[in-house]
Amino acid sequence: MREDHSRSMSVSPSVSEARLASVLGTAVDGIVVMDDAARIILFNKACETLFGYSAEEVRGKNVKILMPADYAHEHDGYLSHYLETGEKRIIGIGREVRGRHSDGSEFPIELSVGEAATPEGRQFIGIMRDLRPRKAVERRLAEAQAQLVNMTRISALDEMGAAIAHELNQPLTAIMLYLQAARRKASAGGAPDEKLVEIVDKGVREAERASQIIQRMRGFVEKRDPERRPVSMASLIREGLELVVLGDAHSGVKIFAEIPDDLPEISADPVQIQQVLVNLARNALEAVRECKHKVVRVRAFTEGPDMIVSVSDSGGGVPPEVVPNLFRAFSGVKRRGLGLGLTISRSIAQNHGGDLSVEPLGEDGGAVFVLRLPLDARAEETPSPAVSLTKGPSE
Repeated sequence: MREDHSRSMSVSPSVSEARLASVLGTAVDGIVVMDDAARIILFNKACETLFGYSAEEVRGKNVKILMPADYAHEHDGYLSHYLETGEKRIIGIGREVRGRHSDGSEFPIELSVGEAATPEGRQFIGIMRDLRPRKAVERRLAEAQAQLVNMTRISALDEMGAAIAHELNQPLTAIMLYLQAARRKASAGGAPDEKLVEIVDKGVREAERASQIIQRMRGFVEKRDPERRPVSMASLIREGLELVVLGDAHSGVKIFAEIPDDLPEISADPVQIQQVLVNLARNALEAVRECKHKVVRVRAFTEGPDMIVSVSDSGGGVPPEVVPNLFRAFSGVKRRGLGLGLTISRSIAQNHGGDLSVEPLGEDGGAVFVLRLPLDARAEETPSPAVSLTKGPSE
């Protein structure tokens, strides 16, 4: 009975080889077997996909063919050291290394190496897992985390901006009241001091202007539902440019605005369209910041059934390879900004029945962004998100 049981448990070499071939052929990870001279004995299907070689191409060759030059240079020394001393540096210890594809490109892999004593001598089995998918996921997660941190800070800035604008309105109102009282006092009685009245009048006008700017800023950052109504594009563009050039950060830039007073009105959400215009103007100013010749041009005109607003600059233009992904989120190449500005700007334009496009090189050598909006008041009324695009230049 014992003899029969022993016979039933035995496996013929052909069956064992078939099972091994099946395991090697269906394994997701790359498996390579080499002898103690580092010559490849076995190279499974996953390895063929991973490295771009067929099993016939690599069989009998040194395993260094799968390694970058810096690894290959040291590999034979590692193997000789182990065979002489038995000290394990890689064997039995999985670690991340780089592999070399047949086309010369390098890529990260996770490598674990085992050892087997066979009738044919000592052999080493390497199991390799492609780390590129995992690395890509890790990179996307890191980018998403960084963007969330930025968005949190931007949200806080939104709230702070609205609060500051609200608080500044009160002292500005008081300043205007005091100036008006001073004007009445200066004008009362006999001969008024005309110079003093003139100075006070200028102070009142500047206070009123500051109040208007703050009101626009509040409207810019406040969360609100989209609202379509007839709006003057000429006014929107001019007010947007006033917001953009506040301060001296862009001093030295020549801004040419060709905005006819008789531009027709369009049906649009004024805050959203002004956000687009401000975003494009800020991008243009940012593009020429380091240029010797600093020019930004804003043109507005009608063309057939559309209102056209173009914003061009004298910067370096947009590289052709960047253009296809320019309006995709998080695809920007600048260190500053989220890469969301142009994405959201195009979305707003398209939700208004128009579009936003780019011409890589304009007359001044830089990029030209073209905003196209329909003149027809029956433009598509798809609501778009009320978002602020003025948090930093877009890529």
